[in-house]
Amino acid sequence: MVSTAEIRRSDIERVVRDVLRRQSAVQSGRPSADIPVLRNEQVGSFPDPAAAAVAAPSRNPLVVNISARHVHLTADDVETLFGPGRTLTPEKDLYQDGYYAARETVAVVGPRRRMIPNVRVLGPCRKESQVELAFTDGISLGIDLPVRISGDIQGTPGCVLVGPHGVVELQQGVIRAMRHVHMGPDDLAHYGVADGHTMHLRVESPGCTTVLEDLVVRSGDNIRLEVHLDTDEGNAINIEQATKVELFKAVPCACHS
Repeated sequence: MVSTAEIRRSDIERVVRDVLRRQSAVQSGRPSADIPVLRNEQVGSFPDPAAAAVAAPSRNPLVVNISARHVHLTADDVETLFGPGRTLTPEKDLYQDGYYAARETVAVVGPRRRMIPNVRVLGPCRKESQVELAFTDGISLGIDLPVRISGDIQGTPGCVLVGPHGVVELQQGVIRAMRHVHMGPDDLAHYGVADGHTMHLRVESPGCTTVLEDLVVRSGDNIRLEVHLDTDEGNAINIEQATKVELFKAVPCACHS
């Protein structure tokens, strides 16, 4: 694990100047944390959530989305990074109701001044700021990323966030999100699982049919059935070319002595 103490104040100031120059040159572009890959249990793909919903009107279709690197912020950190009185500006709705990719982006700075610029902020604000990265992002930043469920950040590494107005030094909160599936009450009943259980995802794609194990079930009311993978996982299984996906309950192995 790393500590933000490894980044000197003079280093941060130099990085801030560099990030501000980059952000002034790059202020447009599609929200990086909201590039969906939608697949249901039948062959075919859907270009948007509305089209996907038509496929199975009696129950939510199975949707697999790639969750690219992103940041969650507290309201106080939003003001520190973007200016007093500033709030997040919704730019694109995510698949789950009430969640969105914001127009705002930050630079994520790791040890030895390594950084990833223009990381998308997702809203709404949270009680604790958090950064979710892929395994290769951690290598790039020099951070040993623990695999955690979102929100479970106790004892995790920190980093520095740089915005157009200021800097936030996180003492913890940098994770690699554990692969998971969001489910509503009807989905839990259909699959015979409960919150916290694990499931497997079988993905058929050209030359790369794969089973991803141990997707953690995360449940809630008014939630659409949705699997979240990070970019590394999606690329490894060629999810963009997938022709079929299947979610099934993990069955304990019957072992004999």
